[in-house]
Amino acid sequence: MRRIAVLDAPSNLGLRPPTGTSVPGCAKAPGALRDHDLIARLNARDAGCLTPPRYDPGDWRPGDGVCHAGSIASYSMLLADRVGTIIDRGEFPLVLGGDCSILLGSALAMHRLGEAVGGRVGLVFVDGHSDFRHPGNASYVGAAAGEDLALVTGRGQADLAAIEGRRPYFRDIDVVVLGIRAHDEYRLDLQAAGIVTRPVPALRAEGAARTAQWAHDQLTDCVGYWVHVDVDVLDPAVMPAVDAPDPGGIAFAELELLLAGLVDTPHCLGVEVTVFDPDYDPDGAYAAEIVGTLVAGLTPVTTPDVAPPRLVPSATPAVPGPVAVPGPRVGPTGASTGGSRDVPPLGLTGFSRPSPVVTEPVGPPASAGPGRLRRPTMPAVELRPAETGSPLRPPVGPPSVDGSGAVEPGPEHDKPNRGAGTGSAAEIA
Repeated sequence: MRRIAVLDAPSNLGLRPPTGTSVPGCAKAPGALRDHDLIARLNARDAGCLTPPRYDPGDWRPGDGVCHAGSIASYSMLLADRVGTIIDRGEFPLVLGGDCSILLGSALAMHRLGEAVGGRVGLVFVDGHSDFRHPGNASYVGAAAGEDLALVTGRGQADLAAIEGRRPYFRDIDVVVLGIRAHDEYRLDLQAAGIVTRPVPALRAEGAARTAQWAHDQLTDCVGYWVHVDVDVLDPAVMPAVDAPDPGGIAFAELELLLAGLVDTPHCLGVEVTVFDPDYDPDGAYAAEIVGTLVAGLTPVTTPDVAPPRLVPSATPAVPGPVAVPGPRVGPTGASTGGSRDVPPLGLTGFSRPSPVVTEPVGPPASAGPGRLRRPTMPAVELRPAETGSPLRPPVGPPSVDGSGAVEPGPEHDKPNRGAGTGSAAEIA
């Protein structure tokens, strides 16, 4: 088992202002979640808060590139250091955003780790939107929280997509996208890139638990993976407290099952949670729902008798016997997108200091070969049952402009959002 370490990353630098005179409220999310005893209920270590730079779009205009790019880049390097320190301690990082631009810091940390252990780290991207806007498919870019998946896969300006000369942080074939809407604007771009997706209709048809297993199976060539969770993957009927609500999402019970399935292996390196906006949760009810889902969904991380992977010095490496391994993942055209590689199980020491290492296998017998993800045998996890018989909470916050229930185009991905002011700051898209 691993102890969870909760780190606040309350950056809102990647979002557009909700109005001309306000700033995005997601920076308040970590405090709102802590108010519901998140750390005590997880029996977690408080890893503190990484304070972000000031939110100030200044005189940004379309065509200027990503707004706040310099601040986001510097913050990402500091966040990568903090995530790396947590993993070095043998702990499981739970990073509380903040907007989706914090993924750049986590991605940088994962690339450093992959380099240190001689393998690739993957990404499971659980989000209501693909966040795949980049200069190759849009007239201009502006809000990093609507472009984070594009940036971490190497698309976009170098000061964000190639920090420390690392590009990409995640390879396309090492990314799995879950929970986007069937009508996502960039779904064809994802398919063309070879990034596998499971939109909400398919996720529901297969079930959350099977979807988690499927995502795990896509990353068998990786030495581990990071999990990004944007709470706008939830339907606005149950989670309207986000900057860009979009109908057709999943329920809390489904997110709980999905999260539990994704973290029930020591090869899951950590989780980040983004975009919850307490400005639209005046009574704290949605924060309480998120905390309950996280506590139940992260139960497998702290389940006894599941050892974390680790690197240990040894004079002679163990030589594994013959094993059956799954074949490479096949891309949309049928061509192989990844072959077998002999890489060590993911290490938890020497995170930012690459050095020769020898591995000691941990967990159950290697059924998938050295360096492959292996699913440990774990005790059954009792999950919170979905609430029934209670009406869905109505959305809160500003009404739509026309009273029809539609919302104005918006800050994160030029998709529905809470509304925007006028002037240069509000034009960030």
